[in-house]
Amino acid sequence: MPTICENAGSPNCSKTVCEKQVECCKKQLTTGVIQQISASSSGAIVTSLFMTPLDVVKIRLQQQHRPFPKGECFYYHNGLMEVVCEACEVRKPCEWYQRPGNFKGTADAFVKIARHEGIRSLWSGLAPTMVMALPATVFYFTIYDNLSASLKKKMCCRRAFAPDKWTPPDWTAAAVAGIAARSIAVTVVSPIEMVRTKMQSQKLTYHEVGHLIRSSFATKGISSFYLGWTPTMLRDIPFSGIYWAGYDWFKTTLQKHYGKPGQDHQPFAISFVSGAFAGVVASFFTHPFDVIKTNCQIRIGGTAADMNKSIAVVIKEMYQARGIFVFTAGLIPRLVKVSPSCAIMISFYEYFKFLFQKHQ
Repeated sequence: MPTICENAGSPNCSKTVCEKQVECCKKQLTTGVIQQISASSSGAIVTSLFMTPLDVVKIRLQQQHRPFPKGECFYYHNGLMEVVCEACEVRKPCEWYQRPGNFKGTADAFVKIARHEGIRSLWSGLAPTMVMALPATVFYFTIYDNLSASLKKKMCCRRAFAPDKWTPPDWTAAAVAGIAARSIAVTVVSPIEMVRTKMQSQKLTYHEVGHLIRSSFATKGISSFYLGWTPTMLRDIPFSGIYWAGYDWFKTTLQKHYGKPGQDHQPFAISFVSGAFAGVVASFFTHPFDVIKTNCQIRIGGTAADMNKSIAVVIKEMYQARGIFVFTAGLIPRLVKVSPSCAIMISFYEYFKFLFQKHQ
């Protein structure tokens, strides 16, 4: 029976070298779907636990220096996604963001909130946001991991059995898998996120939500729940492509220089640094689309004229109102949030995936 090396058709290849070439072609994905789900869930929870206190403190400091008027919206970032919240009238007991603090700065706010309100106050508002963020993150990462592994395996086989033909680098497989996974996830989640955004921005009751859904459907049909879909895709497709390609490239480069020979997984530090750099690069290039997406999403349930505006019209109105700098609004805060979020999420995801695989 001919060997794999003989089948490869490489006349100048020794048996050892050739079998090493096709080793990755025979390799099966060692991480199951359940392990991927468990790893992404664990990574998402860890990311939220690390990132939420930073945003809670930021919002408390903002409220202290300039109290939110009733009805004004603000963003709450749990490390996985941004949530639109609406300031309400002063209540007793106060909403978590309205509690008095007299903070002198970020460090002082951390200490005083933990000391006087309890350590759990640093995660105020987290639980409701995880209802949406956790399943969306799990769905996205699981699809990406399987697609990426499949594409990289095909590329490896092509290099082994057709060395005379050009094969794209592995980071292109990561980019394609990231784009495909994000496209599927956004399409599934977009209607739910649209309704959630409107609920949180207007504090709607369930009865009002039902009326909102019916009126929106009557106005523009099913497309009314995808008002933010196009700008979301315009942001998320390049973000995912750039992020995963960058992560794969940074990870491979760092592993080559700092990894240990024969190691079957990359060290935690390599995943962390790669995720941070990839997150910064992807956020920088896709931020204008994030601004457009947020502007489009708040139109659900509005007038027919508002809901029928094309993206081109929305962009034109934004430009006329504030000029070209409207598309860079909030860039620095986004970079500060996205970089550590990406670093924590991907590093813990890789770590938990290895851990679950090791103990299976």
